[in-house]
Amino acid sequence: MSNFRTESDSMGELKVPTDALYQAQTQRAVNNFAISGLPMPKQFITALAYIKQAAAQSNCKLGHLSKAKANAIEQACQSIIDGEHIEHFPVDIFQTGSGTSSNMNANEVIATLASRIGSESIHPNDDVNMGQSSNDVVPTAIALSSAINVVYELLPSLENLSQSLEKKKAEVGHIVKTGRTHLMDAMPVTFDQTLSAWQSQVNHAAAGIRHSLERVCELAQGGTAVGTGINADPKFAAKFTENLSANVGIRFTPSSNFFYNIGSQDAIVALSGQLKVLAVAQMKIANDLRWMNSGPLAGLGEIELEALQPGSSIMPGKVNPVIPEAAAMVSAQVIGNDATITVAGQAGNFELNVMLPVIAYNILQSIELLANSAQALGDKAIASFKVNQPNIDKALAKNPILVTALNPVIGYEKAAKIAKQAYKEARPIIDVAEQETDLPREELEKLLNPTKLTQGGL
Repeated sequence: MSNFRTESDSMGELKVPTDALYQAQTQRAVNNFAISGLPMPKQFITALAYIKQAAAQSNCKLGHLSKAKANAIEQACQSIIDGEHIEHFPVDIFQTGSGTSSNMNANEVIATLASRIGSESIHPNDDVNMGQSSNDVVPTAIALSSAINVVYELLPSLENLSQSLEKKKAEVGHIVKTGRTHLMDAMPVTFDQTLSAWQSQVNHAAAGIRHSLERVCELAQGGTAVGTGINADPKFAAKFTENLSANVGIRFTPSSNFFYNIGSQDAIVALSGQLKVLAVAQMKIANDLRWMNSGPLAGLGEIELEALQPGSSIMPGKVNPVIPEAAAMVSAQVIGNDATITVAGQAGNFELNVMLPVIAYNILQSIELLANSAQALGDKAIASFKVNQPNIDKALAKNPILVTALNPVIGYEKAAKIAKQAYKEARPIIDVAEQETDLPREELEKLLNPTKLTQGGL
């Protein structure tokens, strides 16, 4: 038996693998775009299925699609949403800029499945793609898949990370450590203050992402080819977002300007920018953890991260800060993805952006990577690190910058002289201050109390 069957479209006939659910237009894309070997993300394919499902429901309710066909399409779409048939979506990311090939891939696979389910033959264009165009479907799929993964994956991971920081503050927040500016010793801070700064970064980044999501959830669907809504029922957009919202559990609305959603990707560019903010915050947290964990003997050694795996193939006993390192690499990738999305976002030539597939790939990868790395940071770094109290106390006692607290009493110049002497002689600042000033030891102990110094004021 042959491994191929013959399919035809408006351009003629060609061979398609016998067991493929897709048809001629998908096969043409497979033949034309042998570029990266990277198919469109699974989340994007799921979004296409949600769109076709809601479109079938809407067209049926508006009287344009028979109930039998609509039911068959709905069931076919649901099987894809449930994770089946992903191997039948082989179209490369680097394809036609509108994503038409991926839209037709979905139309053909769903038509094949629906035809097997129902009693009527389902046409990819006339039935599955009814009232739609690739030009509004693909921007909607980008927005929908982004929203789903932000709401159900990323934001919960950020909440988990924030809660891990909150619990760690309660556990070790009272401990005072040497603060650092320019990587040099500075005035003391508490772990509560350090962790609260990280927590604020996470919470502010999450708030920015939530805010940007408001525009993302205003959808292009209903604008069809160029934004005019040609071939779509005037009531389609409203009915579509109503059904989609119910199916997905997220509130979507029709765009107030379809030309905006089809000609630009500004809302996704803005979301990507907020993801970059989170990436920058995550990089900062990861690097602070790495510095504080450094050593254990020749570094700062302020904390001990959970030992998760051997750190060297040649140096026995070495353990590395693997989770912060992975999180830092994620941050680098997301920042790079944002640059790609920015360039792609300006590719809105007149009525259509023509870099949609690469936007979809990069925004979804950024969301997924950040969700996973935030979860790992919270569970395997923040929640489990231990404080090395002896190292912290030793460094704090010899920190010459504590003399800053004496400025109002003895003046900057005298304080600077004491600090330099204490550093040179490797002596605690309180001993040198007692020697070089008339201040009694009891008063110096009050003035130089590290805990008091974390509270600010005179």
